[in-house]
Amino acid sequence: MKAAAVQLNSGADVEANIAAADRHVRAAAADGATLIVLPEKWTVMGSPADLRAGAQTLEGSAIAWARATARELGIDLVAGSIAERVEGREKLSNASVHVGPDGEIRAVYRKLHMFDVEIEGKQYRESDTDEPGEEIVVSELGDGTKVGMAICYDLRFPELFRVLALRRARVVALPAAFTLPTTRDHWEVLVRARAIENQVFVVAANQVGKHPGGHHSGGRSLIVDSWGTVLARAGDAPGHVVAELDFGHQDDIRKRVPLLEHRRPNVYVWPPAPPIPTPDERPAAHARPEGTDA
Repeated sequence: MKAAAVQLNSGADVEANIAAADRHVRAAAADGATLIVLPEKWTVMGSPADLRAGAQTLEGSAIAWARATARELGIDLVAGSIAERVEGREKLSNASVHVGPDGEIRAVYRKLHMFDVEIEGKQYRESDTDEPGEEIVVSELGDGTKVGMAICYDLRFPELFRVLALRRARVVALPAAFTLPTTRDHWEVLVRARAIENQVFVVAANQVGKHPGGHHSGGRSLIVDSWGTVLARAGDAPGHVVAELDFGHQDDIRKRVPLLEHRRPNVYVWPPAPPIPTPDERPAAHARPEGTDA
């Protein structure tokens, strides 16, 4: 199976973003890809106001395009994630939609972990606009291969990826909009780690470049195999990368290093969560043990 990660520079214009996605998906399909993954928020990137203005239901133009295109090209299309408007709810969902080669929606995954962080002095508060999902999702490709679904910040939570592997996912689709600093410092390390730990392929499609609202994504979309080898890596411009997913090689790795069989779930007991210390309670970085020169 050939897979592709599509890298986009999405903005606030939904129809322009759909047109860009269409060009790159068709190019990836022409290169032989039958599983194609779009990045996070491919339909709209920008300020909270931009996200609300560009949000759609699953019956909107974005998923209508995804369904028609998957059917026409005969591909499995993980339509990145969209800003999903849910009737009767104030907040949006960050929703990834898998469409099968028949054009039918196979699965919808709503991002579990909200990106409420500070990166190099910039505050991000995804929970101000989005409601977190509550369900781990494994879908099935047209040929029966199990594909796990995750989105961006989810990459930092290994528990999710282990559950996907235990539910027999062989591939994980990871749409993302990793910031420029975290792409530089963490992106490849984390993608490769999740692939190695769970012996899965990871198709990681990232946004790239500057977006409205002061956002800047780092690109470098990746396709990584279950040994952690980078099969394909994008640069810092919109486009796509394609790689062959060799499931025979994956089976061999899982046979030679049967780590999922070696787990000890009976002794893995979650400890009670300690209270998180406030800044005033944390030891100063320069503090030294009394009576030492260390």
